[in-house]
Amino acid sequence: MKICISSQGNTLDAQVDPRFGRCQYFLIVDTDTMEFEPVRNPNINASGGAGIQSGQVMADRQVTAVVTGNVGPNAFQALRAAGISVMKGTSGNIRQAIEQYKKGELKAIQGPTTGAMMAHGR
Repeated sequence: MKICISSQGNTLDAQVDPRFGRCQYFLIVDTDTMEFEPVRNPNINASGGAGIQSGQVMADRQVTAVVTGNVGPNAFQALRAAGISVMKGTSGNIRQAIEQYKKGELKAIQGPTTGAMMAHGR
């Protein structure tokens, strides 16, 4: 299964980034083989629409789930429209987040975890 974890770096030892739309990297991980692809987030400095655009990156990469700290309403809607589950509340490094995911310790959320104003740092 291919999942994405919002990351502060480009390795499995990097810390989970608590932001989705404006995280430093997306780590696309095959949970069966642990092979991964770091993708620098092209939307980190977007003036607007970072969540929607980041959601489209996930759809293009055909991930089945996103593991992150928080997700705003626009990103959540974009991911849901693409059929991608969103798991939140994890912290620590990417390896730990993958293990939590594989053990079923992370649950899919049913809505955004931040408001539109909070997502922009206001």
